[in-house]
Amino acid sequence: MPSLTDLVRSHTDLDEEDVAWLQLLQADWQIIADLSFADLVLWLPDREGRGFWAGGQMRPTTGPTAYVDDVVGTFVPVGRRPLIDAAYHQGRLVREGDPEWRDDVPVRVETIPVRRAGRVIAVVARNTNLLGVRTPSRLELSYLQTAADLTQMIAHGYFPAGGQRSDHADSPRVGDGFLRVDAAGTVVYASPNALSVFRRLGLSGDLAGLPLAETTRELVPPRRRPDEETLSAVLGGRAHRDTEIGAGDVSLIVRSIPLRPRGDHIGALVLVRDVTDLRRRDRELVTKDATIREIHHRVKNNLQTVAALLRLQARRMDSESARLALEEAVRRVGSIALVHETLSQAVEERVDFDEIVDPLGRMVTDVSAVGSRVRVRRVGSFGVLASESATALAMVLTEVLQNAVEHGYDPAVLDSPGEIVLTARRLVGRLHVTVDDDGRGLPEGFDLDGSTNLGLSIVRTLVESELGGQLALGPRPGGTGTRAEIDLPVE
Repeated sequence: MPSLTDLVRSHTDLDEEDVAWLQLLQADWQIIADLSFADLVLWLPDREGRGFWAGGQMRPTTGPTAYVDDVVGTFVPVGRRPLIDAAYHQGRLVREGDPEWRDDVPVRVETIPVRRAGRVIAVVARNTNLLGVRTPSRLELSYLQTAADLTQMIAHGYFPAGGQRSDHADSPRVGDGFLRVDAAGTVVYASPNALSVFRRLGLSGDLAGLPLAETTRELVPPRRRPDEETLSAVLGGRAHRDTEIGAGDVSLIVRSIPLRPRGDHIGALVLVRDVTDLRRRDRELVTKDATIREIHHRVKNNLQTVAALLRLQARRMDSESARLALEEAVRRVGSIALVHETLSQAVEERVDFDEIVDPLGRMVTDVSAVGSRVRVRRVGSFGVLASESATALAMVLTEVLQNAVEHGYDPAVLDSPGEIVLTARRLVGRLHVTVDDDGRGLPEGFDLDGSTNLGLSIVRTLVESELGGQLALGPRPGGTGTRAEIDLPVE
């Protein structure tokens, strides 16, 4: 389905400011569709004057749809929909005409010119499914009257409010709670849902006839409400804004849309939503995230303690082979600790692996016999990995780098600095890693499948079983040294 921007660029002469205006309208037109109990379709004028293109569509959540299929991207030539032609060329709301019949359903069509900076840039068609229409209730009459005011504002260029757009993820909808206030900020009508929301704040009785801002001040303590200017502007219906208020454990989002169908301020539409459960879950998630990070921090500390104990034990060993085995264990524990240290600072259970592999390379060379004479250089980026993959891959790279340092370079004959190049590439759901050293290479007749080296056994098990990848080990192309290749799937 083409986007509004695609259709504008392909078929119209509308400029960027026109598109921004239409996007502001679309950001809020769910409210108009719900208040109207009608489908809305945005029609864009063709640059050659041949007709109109459907640039957007919105169905109501308060009533049956008049469109079973999507119409975005369809074209209507001039003359086929006279109401659209009239609204665009005459710049007025057009309501006359008999209902249209679509799939045996009568549909009343009204067209609204979208005006910006004194000119009509598009048309909104309001399509009401008339099947089962009955005498409207007071709630429905209030909805329809407010919808009529908003459509007048669209036709006169007063809506959407310039520069205003509700990006609040929890912004209330019509069904959450609807209030209509007059020019003085006094409640004219409150829906049952809105009344229930305010009663959770502690209201007793009805809201009708009460000044909304002052009533809310009495119910909400100062620390749970915005500054006085914002509170008066939103609840008094003078500002097109959202704000959040609360009392006790109750949290509400309040949204105001001032109404001025012909230019003069006549009141406002105020929507309210009880977000108590959402805020409670937000607090639980924050607490959970903090707990998880604390756990990772403690695991890292415990692993560092284990590494220190192993290092202390290694110093007391008389056997050289036992001492070396313990030092290898220290490095393996240290690589896992690096992952947990990064996770203790992350918001999610995913880590930027570059932050792990760089200190990992330094750790391996610093504790080796060759020391600073061998440098590990990274090329490319590993990107973000899940914590499980990060832990296993950190262990793998520790072993591969350790093997490269220990078996590739002889500290007694290392005259010039050595370099190990760690290259990472992500391609279509896979991570390909190569480790190239410029050392003395693999021994004569080396066979990975027949190797009994503990480090290589750990690497193969982790790569093939834990990471679901593949491991290859062979001579470095184009020179002396060794190349290790690791290929594994990533999200």
